[in-house]
Amino acid sequence: MKLFKRTPEFEKEFKRLVKKFRSLDEDICSFEKILEAYPTGVGSKFVIIHSDSGVKIVKARLACRALRESSLRVIYAWHEQCVTFFYIELYHKGEKENEDRVRISEYLKSL
Repeated sequence: MKLFKRTPEFEKEFKRLVKKFRSLDEDICSFEKILEAYPTGVGSKFVIIHSDSGVKIVKARLACRALRESSLRVIYAWHEQCVTFFYIELYHKGEKENEDRVRISEYLKSL
């Protein structure tokens, strides 16, 4: 069984963005179905930005129906041994240029 967990920072960003983009809740569910089949994703919309023994940090584009021609970015960690996903960051490309490298480093240190 695969588990999807959220960091407190991710949860805060999700709550803020779901008010702007009403389809986000359903879009995350669709995204999770893809991750269940392909944990590190498929195609050019998924990029592994960190790979370590047992954990991979992936940056992915999340198609949001409310945005139509744009997408959100999701940073998540895939823990292979315990078959668990941890959402680390969620942002709109128009609001923020790149992922928060400090947050990713802090997450990796906490392991």
